[in-house]
Amino acid sequence: MKTYFLEQLITSSNAASTTNDPVELAPCVLTIGNFDGVHLGHQAMLAQVRDIAHTQNLDAAVMIFEPQPREFFEPAKAPARLTNLAEKQALLAQHGVKTLVVAGFDEDFRSLSAQAFADILAKRLNVKALVLGDDFRFGHDRTGDSQFLRDYGLDVTNLHTITDSNIDNDHLNDVNNEAARISSTRIRDLLLAGDIHAANILLDRDYAITGSVVRGDQIGRTMDFPTANIDLQRIKPALHGIFAVDVVSLDENGEVIPDGLIKLATDNNIGVAGLRPHSLFGTANIGKRPSVDKGDDWRLEVHFPKLKADLYGLNLEVRFLHFLHGERRYDGLDALKAGIHQDVTDLLEWRNNQV
Repeated sequence: MKTYFLEQLITSSNAASTTNDPVELAPCVLTIGNFDGVHLGHQAMLAQVRDIAHTQNLDAAVMIFEPQPREFFEPAKAPARLTNLAEKQALLAQHGVKTLVVAGFDEDFRSLSAQAFADILAKRLNVKALVLGDDFRFGHDRTGDSQFLRDYGLDVTNLHTITDSNIDNDHLNDVNNEAARISSTRIRDLLLAGDIHAANILLDRDYAITGSVVRGDQIGRTMDFPTANIDLQRIKPALHGIFAVDVVSLDENGEVIPDGLIKLATDNNIGVAGLRPHSLFGTANIGKRPSVDKGDDWRLEVHFPKLKADLYGLNLEVRFLHFLHGERRYDGLDALKAGIHQDVTDLLEWRNNQV
């Protein structure tokens, strides 16, 4: 998949520009949206894009926004991210997207008229057809819609909302009396409530966060529970609390390194095998760590039982499998250490019951 930034495409397509040769995108079928999570609803949209692209011999393309619009308008009130940009890129590539256009959502972009935006689609991005949700709006004050694009001369297919009725799954049928819309908001609510299983069904995969291991304040190692501090690359995470996780190491192309963590183990402290291939089992805390009074910064910290290894700088994928409980405030480090010990014991017991 090739990724382009819209501002660069517009600049390089300007005849007055002398800094770059014009970028010529292949004719494409385009869909537009946040695609946060790339869940089953998004996947249905992408399948439609691929089908049309195959039929008309076009490339399958997606336009996303960075930051997401609500992050631009109200950063403090914006919903938690299911996926950061790198995670979204990897997932879209897995679903057959050939071209990704990242539109920087800023004051200039939000001020574009519907006509100017349509011109960009047709004249800069070489869009021949679009697949859009039936409620899609664009342009300043959301004055453009699918009919505007049809009148402009573009072929537009509208995809109806995807609901539970499109999924044959007993678990979702048990928790919903009637079909509900599959949405990023709904998945955030499920994750926040600790219903990992239902969220994973709507995502069609284990929910995961990918990031590099960075240095933290090393409080865990002083209590004999060293942790890997994962760079979140988002304003705030979509889930909080204590979890069982499987963790794999990724190479520079985002591919799983076979037994990548075990190979780094020292003194034969190779950790506990995970429930997925090439993974190690871990216990994760994701939140603000109320017991250590470290302010409002969000952290994802993973403890690997029975592992001794230097993980700094690694790119790890943390897959969330089971919710134990929310974050707790403990009175002092001794109480915190006892609480962590109990969490690790409980999560290892859960893991052993799965194998």
